[in-house]
Amino acid sequence: MTTALADPTGFRDLLEEELGLRLDADDLDRPLDDFPDWDSVLLLRLVTVVENVSGRRVPVADLLTARTFRELYEAVAGR
Repeated sequence: MTTALADPTGFRDLLEEELGLRLDADDLDRPLDDFPDWDSVLLLRLVTVVENVSGRRVPVADLLTARTFRELYEAVAGR
């Protein structure tokens, strides 16, 4: 597993570096609806970035039901 997906902190760093989202550690558990910049385009970019980093397909259906960044992390990290 890559460093970006090894733990929530690495995932948060990935979101900041690749998607330009600025998140604090507490933001991982806030609802995605609290982030006005979060939209379906960023979700698709996240899928692409994670697939490139991990070399495996991302379960998009699981991402669509995620309500927080932590749930997104758990889906892409296979937890």
